[in-house]
Amino acid sequence: MAKYKYYVVWEGRARGIFDSWEACKEQVDNFKGAKYKSFDSLEAATEAFRNIPDDFSGVLRKIGERSRDKLEAPRLSPEVIADSLAVDAACSGNPGHMEYRGVDTKSGIELFHVGPMMQGTNNIGEFLALVHGLAYLHQRGSAIPVYSDSRNAIAWVRQKKCKTKLTQNAVNAPIFNLIARAERWLQTHTYTNPIIKWETERWGEIPADFGRK
Repeated sequence: MAKYKYYVVWEGRARGIFDSWEACKEQVDNFKGAKYKSFDSLEAATEAFRNIPDDFSGVLRKIGERSRDKLEAPRLSPEVIADSLAVDAACSGNPGHMEYRGVDTKSGIELFHVGPMMQGTNNIGEFLALVHGLAYLHQRGSAIPVYSDSRNAIAWVRQKKCKTKLTQNAVNAPIFNLIARAERWLQTHTYTNPIIKWETERWGEIPADFGRK
């Protein structure tokens, strides 16, 4: 059975993470100065996207490599479970350049970050962030809660279906590939992590917020 690969494009028509060579090729073929590389897992690709290609002569640097004592930890409400994962998305335009990430709620350290990817929506990003977070914790055998401030994303995850009305095209095909993989993960895996709605009015912005409001 062929091993599934992810492709990181640092410089191309669109920057981001793509889950097929065909989608990657559309971004880099005949593009002057294209920089891209394949990886065997989404986690490795996510980490790689945060770095430049020249850094891969050795071990990949980790997203959370920043010193904890230099990072200003979020001020959390006593109601918030600190030992948890917080996820969020951002999108410039609707549709527009979409990205999402997950952070350790207590420290604010970024654990994964995907995008920006072209012609996505904030709702799609929130859905992908939540599924990525569940898969991330599942891979590590962790049952800690996951916080999301999106009611739509939480509902879609529980229904195991991304109910976006966005139309797929050649540009946003990589996003729809990720949606298909996320839905497939939900249909083939179980998890015990509580999914908790982040109450922004009571607790302030979620720690994974991109701060662009």
